[in-house]
Amino acid sequence: MGTWKIVELKFNPCLAHFGELGIGMESTIERVYSDNLFSAWMSAYARLYPEEIEGLFDLFLNNNPPPIRISSTFIYRKTSEGTIYYLPRPLRFPVNYPAEDLAFFKTYKSLHYLPLEIWQRWYQGEGFNHEDIEELEERAKKGGEGTEGKLAQTGLFDYKQAFSTDKVPKIAVDRNTRATNLYHVAFVRFVAEGENERSGLYFLVNICSTGEFWQKRLENALNWLGEEGIGGERSSGAGRFQATWLDLSEAGSPWREMIEYSGTPVNYSLISLFWDDNQSFLQELSVNSISSYQLQERGGWIAESNIRRQNVRMFAEGSVFFTQPAGKLINVTPRELRKQDGSYKNHPIYRNGISVSLPIKVSNC
Repeated sequence: MGTWKIVELKFNPCLAHFGELGIGMESTIERVYSDNLFSAWMSAYARLYPEEIEGLFDLFLNNNPPPIRISSTFIYRKTSEGTIYYLPRPLRFPVNYPAEDLAFFKTYKSLHYLPLEIWQRWYQGEGFNHEDIEELEERAKKGGEGTEGKLAQTGLFDYKQAFSTDKVPKIAVDRNTRATNLYHVAFVRFVAEGENERSGLYFLVNICSTGEFWQKRLENALNWLGEEGIGGERSSGAGRFQATWLDLSEAGSPWREMIEYSGTPVNYSLISLFWDDNQSFLQELSVNSISSYQLQERGGWIAESNIRRQNVRMFAEGSVFFTQPAGKLINVTPRELRKQDGSYKNHPIYRNGISVSLPIKVSNC
């Protein structure tokens, strides 16, 4: 089982640029996927403890379970009434979801992230109820405008109020001709109206027994990463954060209950990206009637170089499987960084496909 922690990232000065495959500098997403977080974190670790990084990666490659598993980052929002943690909506319908949903289906499908309270009730508790249906129908009739029911009170419809996106003009100067070119960069800005009204990102960490030795060093590396920044435009001060590690009990929400849920039947919903090359296992996942998943292509540049990593397709957050997936690291070292005999010019490049999932129960429809 290991030890679970929640890590909250408070961004200073609340600006960040998070790119994604297929979007340019004029767009940004609001969070960091598990593979990018892992890469940035391990790069920070290698700079602080260069003599230890190889031993740490040996554990990720050869130990089961690995020293740590991390989720993707998701939005949290602090208000005077407490903290709202958002989780990705599983791709299967919750228990008691009605077969006739035409009146509110579009409204339901637009809810990509659910507050913890709703996520737990829908996917580990009683499931959908009649009041949920009525409130979603009312909201659909109003064209997505506000309602004052119990769903609205949990923050279900307020996800995008936790952040905004701004475009900042920049000027590029040609080194040879000194000609200038105007362009724009998009930044995500998190709410910051005092300690009781702010938002940021959080992620879950599961530390196994072999990872306890590394925990303090990993915390140091994350603090160092916070000073350097994560994402793009770090030279402009974007992406800097302060990390706060919380025990599950300190988070003020029923996290332990959710993680240790043992209802039947149990399925699993991803809260990280997931990759595996076990073909028989993947075949079993894909044909099982419970499975519902999306694939996401991942790519990007190797840090401080003009070389791209190999692209890879991974299972996205919210994907549902009948069994708990494990995942592994993916070697994405490009040809440019390999010698003719197949060995590496410097070191291999990995992408994190080790998964984190939560147990759920789902509707049969």
